[in-house]
Amino acid sequence: MVSPSPGPGQVSPTLADGFAEIERTAECAIDDLARMVAIDTTFPPGAGYEAFAGLMETTVAALGLDCQRVDVPEHLWRVAGGPAQGRRTNLIARRRSDKPVLGLYFHVDTVPAAPGWISDPFQLTRDGDRLIGLGAADMKGTVAAVLLALRAADTIGLPLGYDPMLLLCTDEEGGLYPGVRYLAEQGLLEGHVLNFNGAAAPRIWAGCFGLFTLLVRVHGKTVHASEAGTAGSSANAIEAALPILNALAALKPTIAARTSALPAPPHATHPLAAQLDISAAHGGQCGGQIPSLFEVLVCRRYAPEEDFQAARTEIENAVLAAAPGAAVELVLTGHLMPTSDPTGPHWPRWQEALSVGFGYAPDDFAKWGATSCSDFGWVQQTGMQEILLTGLGRPESHIHAPGEFTTRADIVALAKSVLAYLSAEFRRDLSPETIAAR
Repeated sequence: MVSPSPGPGQVSPTLADGFAEIERTAECAIDDLARMVAIDTTFPPGAGYEAFAGLMETTVAALGLDCQRVDVPEHLWRVAGGPAQGRRTNLIARRRSDKPVLGLYFHVDTVPAAPGWISDPFQLTRDGDRLIGLGAADMKGTVAAVLLALRAADTIGLPLGYDPMLLLCTDEEGGLYPGVRYLAEQGLLEGHVLNFNGAAAPRIWAGCFGLFTLLVRVHGKTVHASEAGTAGSSANAIEAALPILNALAALKPTIAARTSALPAPPHATHPLAAQLDISAAHGGQCGGQIPSLFEVLVCRRYAPEEDFQAARTEIENAVLAAAPGAAVELVLTGHLMPTSDPTGPHWPRWQEALSVGFGYAPDDFAKWGATSCSDFGWVQQTGMQEILLTGLGRPESHIHAPGEFTTRADIVALAKSVLAYLSAEFRRDLSPETIAAR
């Protein structure tokens, strides 16, 4: 006879032993995180992926996971006119048995370190419970939490209900072809997926906006600055771009007026709305030289109700109309599709696992979407609709900003949630696989 699964908020003695092992060995996870933070995987340029894959292969060796490197072909991700900056190396690390597969997804890239860091962004530092470093919360700390859970399971001999498959992927922070998109399109994803690119919050994911980036290149002609006034001798690319910048600024409130039916986060005072931002601008080298190139990076977040091609064309038309005499290129440099409602049959059990890990009550949970974006919109295009979500992000975590941090307590809580969900004995009454086998 199969013993009954512990009820809501309860864990078995064996799982309790696993939780104790997580607490006992939490410093090992912090050591893992320090090694991960030390590898520069900023995107752009995306030059550190091979080094990170090598670190992960070494790290998971003791867990008996089989590793497979999968590179995204360069012609898919390289931006037209841009340099090749490093292989887009994704790593799949998995355990193979007769169990169903649980994909554990992480993006390994970070945004570049913004000005204002007090500590070295590539050296993990501690301030009490805080663990400070670039990517600590988004999202290398989640890798450390999962490794902590898997080690605890092996140490105490906890029977697992799923074969874990770690998906360590490239180019989520931008780019034309995120690694998980390529893995999905190559048929390399199995089972269902737990996405760690979320918040440490009792959230039921309702989906999210899409995002694309356009690089506007305005060309001029370089001459000595003293010759700038000579008729026909130069074209100042920065000055030629001024009408374009004004046109983009004028378009911004029009786009911001477009709202979505996607539910907003709790306590939000406004519905989720589309966004247009000038995210970067580069041009010129010195005062004695007329600049021949000015580049503007435009970021557009679009609601699921909007059409990508229409949103792109609107910006391109505004740019070209603003400077009809200028030599202008427009290049798509990144695109994430919107993610539709990803909830499915595994969610109730995952909610229970989050609750035992973080201490949430059932009425803490709420369902909401976000204007932040995910590479799982591309995954859904291949037919996999259900995606579970969690993460280490908190409003105070300074994600994408100087001083980004997570905490030891959150890494431990996330590890416990993952261990519970992987456990074969945890809430079997909520497991779709167990129910189907009856």
